[in-house]
Amino acid sequence: MKPIHGVKIMLADDEPHILQFLELGLINEGYEVRTAENGSDAVDLAKEFRPHVAVLDVMMPEMNGFEVCQSLKETEDNIAVIMLTAKDDVDDRVKGLKLGADDYVVKPFSFNELLARIEARLRNQFPDLLGEVVHGPFQVDDRRKEIRYQGQVLELSPTEYELLKFLVLNHGIVLSKSRILDRVWGYDFGGEDNIVEVYIRSLREKLKDKEHRVIRTLRGVGYRVDLL
Repeated sequence: MKPIHGVKIMLADDEPHILQFLELGLINEGYEVRTAENGSDAVDLAKEFRPHVAVLDVMMPEMNGFEVCQSLKETEDNIAVIMLTAKDDVDDRVKGLKLGADDYVVKPFSFNELLARIEARLRNQFPDLLGEVVHGPFQVDDRRKEIRYQGQVLELSPTEYELLKFLVLNHGIVLSKSRILDRVWGYDFGGEDNIVEVYIRSLREKLKDKEHRVIRTLRGVGYRVDLL
């Protein structure tokens, strides 16, 4: 994805070498970047800077990443929050997501992984910055709530649209059933997780994906869209 002029990213981490590394990398990608070394400064900076995306380390002095995330989600009109966690702790991920975090990255991570997560959040939460997004054979137009596949408009229900958009905009990333349920159906969904399988099957029929080459199943892990 080509960087969009004027997209603002805030980085908050108490490790200066990580901040410098990420800041230089994102500036080279064309983004406007500001940094904070503790949670309190991050909250103040967000009020002034008004970032589109905030990347927050969980463990920070003064205010931790969870507290900053909650504050940003309560005070900013529309901000995407990506949490950085030092361990692959399910409880940490669940806590962050319940407080409004949109994604998480487990340390250590590659710059390209974080960049892909940032781009996915921009595509999901700021479609007006992007207009129509093209990924391989898919064209996602969030303003018209329309997805084209190989040039043809797909006839999708609202839920099918949201599910396929989520899969396509996160192409190449394995998405678990629980994560899909949280993002597409919401945290308060009280049904069975096999609803995901039902909708995946319907999407495959509409994509004529009998061999599961477009929407792949990784048994015991989740689903991944591969662009052919």
